[in-house]
Amino acid sequence: MPVNSSLHKSISKVSAPFAPTPFADVNAVLDDFLARIQALLGSRFQGMYLVGSLALGDFDPHSSDIDFVVVTDTDMGDDLFDRLQDVHTQFAASISPWAERIEAIYIPSPALRHVVPNTAHYPQIEKGTSLFKAPLESGWIFQCITIRDHGVVVAGPEPHTLVESIHPQDMHSAAAEITNLWLEQSQNDPTWLTWFRQRDAHTFVILTLCRLLYSLATESVTSKPRAAEWAQKKLGGPWATLIKRALARQHEAGEITQSEEEESLAFIQFTLEQCNPPPVDKQPPGDFETPRGCLLSINWH
Repeated sequence: MPVNSSLHKSISKVSAPFAPTPFADVNAVLDDFLARIQALLGSRFQGMYLVGSLALGDFDPHSSDIDFVVVTDTDMGDDLFDRLQDVHTQFAASISPWAERIEAIYIPSPALRHVVPNTAHYPQIEKGTSLFKAPLESGWIFQCITIRDHGVVVAGPEPHTLVESIHPQDMHSAAAEITNLWLEQSQNDPTWLTWFRQRDAHTFVILTLCRLLYSLATESVTSKPRAAEWAQKKLGGPWATLIKRALARQHEAGEITQSEEEESLAFIQFTLEQCNPPPVDKQPPGDFETPRGCLLSINWH
């Protein structure tokens, strides 16, 4: 007797393994979180999407985190937040190798339009923290681009249906806000400098600058390793040397040297100077204006 084709498709769909990533242990973690989150949120749940290196590539099971975004229909009240915090606390106390390697944010769908009040607080968790509420960071716009163009669906509709297109000028403004803040902190906040001088933090800053420059030039996003490779080729000269050295020494203990600090602060200033939107039809994508007074040469070829 021939098998009913619609029934066959239905059975195949149900029996298909849950595999949003090529990593079985990561999929098991995601499956567990998805079940708990959906049970907790009920009809408020709209979708769950992978971001970070699992979405952009270059995921390293030995060092990368599991980054995901959960989309809800409205803001989360205190009672629901407390229950969600318990879910994360229980997982952090587990024997899973991923117990302290979860980074997530719970965001209502209107905030995916990337323009949200600075005073709004959303549940989020970072590596080594418990779930907390805080405003979105300045770089949220780049996360929106990641979700829209590269987000891996764990559950829910395709991400491009939730996130609107991002205007390039908004990207320039966000990059300027990030680099301006870092420069201000370098001048006025000794605790920021203490953090920045640690090699792992220093590498984070340098690679973030590479990602900002990549996004400004291409109006897209990429992973930190790929952005670093692109920046070394595109910028050349001392900037490429700075990036290469930061990558090579990122796992070393101790602090950067005084000369490395000065070069890196100059790199922040350089990135800030690229944040002014180019005149329409005056500057093709991928080109930067060499800043006046910059003593470090740039090789574009």
